[in-house]
Amino acid sequence: MVLVVICVLFFGLALIGMPLVWSLLLTTIATIAVFGRFYPMEAIFLTYVGGVEPLYLAAIPLFVLAGELISQGGVGRRLIAFASSLLGFLPGGLGVVTVSSATLFGAISGSAVADSAAIGSVMIPGMKRKGYPPPFSAALVATSGTLGILIPPSIPLLVYGFVGNVSVAELFLSGVVPGLLFAGCLMGLCIYKGRKLGCDVGGTRPDFRQLRASFLDTVPALLAPVIILGGIYSGLFTPTEAAAIAVVYGLVLAFVVYRELPLSALPGLTLQAMITSAVVLVVIGATAALAWLITVEQVPAQFSAWIAQISSSKWVFLALLNVLLILIGIFLEPLPALILTAPLFIPTATAFGVDPVHLGLIMTFNLAIGLYTPPVGGTLFVAARIANVGMGAISRELLPMFAIALAMLALVTYVESVPMALVWLSR
Repeated sequence: MVLVVICVLFFGLALIGMPLVWSLLLTTIATIAVFGRFYPMEAIFLTYVGGVEPLYLAAIPLFVLAGELISQGGVGRRLIAFASSLLGFLPGGLGVVTVSSATLFGAISGSAVADSAAIGSVMIPGMKRKGYPPPFSAALVATSGTLGILIPPSIPLLVYGFVGNVSVAELFLSGVVPGLLFAGCLMGLCIYKGRKLGCDVGGTRPDFRQLRASFLDTVPALLAPVIILGGIYSGLFTPTEAAAIAVVYGLVLAFVVYRELPLSALPGLTLQAMITSAVVLVVIGATAALAWLITVEQVPAQFSAWIAQISSSKWVFLALLNVLLILIGIFLEPLPALILTAPLFIPTATAFGVDPVHLGLIMTFNLAIGLYTPPVGGTLFVAARIANVGMGAISRELLPMFAIALAMLALVTYVESVPMALVWLSR
């Protein structure tokens, strides 16, 4: 009953447009009042402060700043040039380049919206000139942009690891194979589309000299994930230390190697990164207060018992989880959704024998789908603005991409070795 009241209050407040942090806090206070609990209000304040106190949360603003530096420092253009040299000769070459560029950029920025904006601003106009329908170009950018939160270093997976006390290194590993498989399927769709439309049937292969020049120009950018992830997996530094190193490397790329950003842009980039991070952190604090109430009211145990009444099958639980998360992802961005639901689902999933790392990837994949689900998806909104097309037109082009995404979600959910093989090898 407590869970039902919490859900009704929270989604009711969120749907009327109340800011997320106030929706969370008012839900906590109202639930206490509804059930006549005599918890001191100081407990809400203390759990709020405690939720944002841990030092490891410093990784969030640092990774966001690193993403800002890298996305605006000339990296995106070079990654697109390299992908074009490598794969542009294929049928549907510009679509394939869009997906491959998003994959490479996602491995550097860790942000879906930044990925879509950086790649879409270059590729959507190019695809229009080539003859691709603008709605297809926008749908492809919106979908492939979410590769940035599946392939490490992923900011949502980082936050899930902190909130759920789960290994960030293992979470990053779990996203590698699903992210690459999803990218490969989207490339296959682009090849089919290019042939069907007849606007991009392929060209000549690049010569070795051209490919070598493009690769060498991109090497400094490609080294970013190698340095960050290599340091984490080798044990040289923690994820928080990796975030600081990512900022330093981003500064070097932007102001020393590529020199495409004026030094005067740094304060603005830093301010934007801090604003973005502040929004995330105040939500983390408010979610910590609600998570405290959920814990003291034993909601996870009640939720597990309710699921067990429906079925004791792990597979039925995962199916229900996917349906619920897709619905949540339509209304909430991945970060607040993960912060809100992880404390509830991790104990329940553990009771059903689901590895918390596997659960984190399932949750992130579901919420990534929400980013390009009409009408409010983050990457969908960015791509639609760049392409200047309406939601109705994009939605029609999204149907085959949704089909691919749902098939991949089923694979990630029910074939545990797909996300977990690399994790098992690392343990």
